[in-house]
Amino acid sequence: MYIMNGINGMQSKTMLSRIWDGTSSGVGGSTNHQRRRRQAGKQPPSRQNSFTRDIGHAASETYLITSLSFTLLRYLGIGYRWMNRLFALACYAMLLLPGFLQVGYYYFFSSQVRRSIVYGDQPRNRLDLFLPTNNAEQVPVVVFVTGGAWIIGYKAWGSLLGRQLAERNIIVACIDYRNFPQGTISDMVNDVSEGISFVCNNIADYGGDPKRIYLMGQSAGAHISSCAVLEQTIKESRGESTSWSVSQLKAYFGLSGGYNLFNLVDHFHNRGLYRSIFLSIMEGEESFEQFSPEVRIKDPCIRDAVSFLPPIILFHGTSDYSIPSDASKTFVDALRAVGAKAELILYEGKTHTDLFLQDPLRGGKDDLFDHIVSVIHADDKEALANDAMAPPRKRLVPEILLRMAGHISPF
Repeated sequence: MYIMNGINGMQSKTMLSRIWDGTSSGVGGSTNHQRRRRQAGKQPPSRQNSFTRDIGHAASETYLITSLSFTLLRYLGIGYRWMNRLFALACYAMLLLPGFLQVGYYYFFSSQVRRSIVYGDQPRNRLDLFLPTNNAEQVPVVVFVTGGAWIIGYKAWGSLLGRQLAERNIIVACIDYRNFPQGTISDMVNDVSEGISFVCNNIADYGGDPKRIYLMGQSAGAHISSCAVLEQTIKESRGESTSWSVSQLKAYFGLSGGYNLFNLVDHFHNRGLYRSIFLSIMEGEESFEQFSPEVRIKDPCIRDAVSFLPPIILFHGTSDYSIPSDASKTFVDALRAVGAKAELILYEGKTHTDLFLQDPLRGGKDDLFDHIVSVIHADDKEALANDAMAPPRKRLVPEILLRMAGHISPF
């Protein structure tokens, strides 16, 4: 079974590579020009507000997402459980559509968004930048890695977070990475690490402060980014040459993540991410320890690497059924046991999507958002004063639709 999944995965990787390679000029063609300009020592070009080009870009990225989804469904096969979840996901998206349309318009047509900047040579080595309207001085930067069960992650999923943090004078870089079956976990970790390296070395060109960079991951993105950070600390502790340094990260934020694959494989199987698929994503059970930060930090051989870790803050909802909050609790306990600086903040009654979608779409006060901003602006009195005076965030979806979406959410 595992061998057949591996063969199918390789075939699907080839199919998806053709899809992405064949259309990457439509998505990132302009960014190739940007890269040549940067290599020539010139400033990044300003975004051209061409309506036709933006429409073409939106259509191109929609085609890519649709092609990836259908290829994935052919690979997984469509059984009753998947059909049920797919239907629930469609209903969930329709209920939140008023908010998605507003965020989508901002993503495709705002002059403050730089889409699909190339950061590497692999398919989907792209990132989006969300820039403040006024950044005369260098501002803090959040590097965000979106979730998606290692299968449907996409950089545009971070648009809502990017928009809201940019309103607080914070640059957000949303990193895209290869999903399964286009890539497996080691590909994802390598992509994210390369994306972080690009931000660390180039964000000053966009008004970002390379000394105030924060890394944040959500769900599967929290797992991938934590693996990338730990791998980087191990390399640095061994004196290996690297293109970026963990010391450049002021803090790491993990939102609703899982950090121990041994504890998650059966849970995911019962929720529809079947064991054979999960093993294919994670390159077999023999790789679980390597890609389980909670387990790996206990290895005496890498004990010296712990001192290189940035401060770690984990956020989790107590009613999260996609990834139980115990996943963050045990990781924080393991980090503290080896001397790392780690903090856990739990949100009573919050689900997997409440913290990242429903609450931000609700507008007004958002405890998670306010906490993240307060950490980023902790050393900037002027920014804290501006935050205190900031108007309440606009509601994007009526409350009744948010409550209905929460009840039928497949996550």
